[in-house]
Parts: sequence; C-alpha cells; structure tokens
Amino acid sequence: MKPSDDLVQLITETQSSGRWETLLEQIPYAGFIGLTAQSMGDEILFRMEPLDSNTGNPLLPALHGGVIAGFMETAATLNLMMRLDVHQVPKVVDLTVDYLRSGKLKPTYATCVLNRQGRRVANVQVSAWQKNRETPIATARAHFLLDDES
Repeated sequence: MKPSDDLVQLITETQSSGRWETLLEQIPYAGFIGLTAQSMGDEILFRMEPLDSNTGNPLLPALHGGVIAGFMETAATLNLMMRLDVHQVPKVVDLTVDYLRSGKLKPTYATCVLNRQGRRVANVQVSAWQKNRETPIATARAHFLLDDES
C-alpha cells in the first residue's frame, strides 16, 4: 500500500522541525489520552497528561493499565516512524508490557530504544516513568512489521 502524500509530508516536516503538534493532531487517540512529544537531541520524550479519563482505579487514584499500554504502543509506533523514515504506520505484531508499579494520576513520560531492525521487522523497547526515569512504572517490548506487502 502506498502511503498518502499528506502523511509523508507531515512526517518529513516533523522530522526536520522537531515540532510534533501537527502530527499528533492527526491521531485521535493521542489527543484522547493527552499525549505530547518533543525531540531532545537524539531522543524523543513522550508525555501523557494526568487526565481523569485515564483513571483505572479512582480510589488510589491510578492510571488504567490499558491506557499505560496504549501510551507506550503509540510512543513506540511514532518513535519507529521517525527513526526509520517509515512513511506509513507500521503494523504491530505484538506488544508485551511489564507493569512494575502503580501509575499515579500524574504526568507520565516514555522514551523508546530501537533494539533490532531486520529488513521487515523491528523491535522497540519502551520505558515509562513518572517521578524518576530510574524507577519506571512499566516497560514494554513491541515488534513491528515494517513492510506489509503480503
């Protein structure tokens, strides 16, 4: 499938300018969970706002595990698209999330590392934290199919 010219232009502009707003406005889920991103040198820092709609347990209050996983999957997908100059959304083969501690209703951050890239498959490691990068609330591994011509 050929990527749309609009998407190619949008990704190219984001890569060159480091301004994520226009790209993220095109992703309804990113807006729903309050996802923002900023390029910091070679790293992309993703942030999820502490919205009431992201709450899983209102008694704690704590983030919903599915929202944490969705945040990490979206971050991994966007990171992969920027790093590999992929001009269409890569297909997620699988996502494995390790929940390490309760995510409080406060700003949550994530960074990604591209661990392995084959010709058609890539692996991205994601770490999400709130207070301190050294104490993540969750980690994830995502495998993506880069070229779905079958």
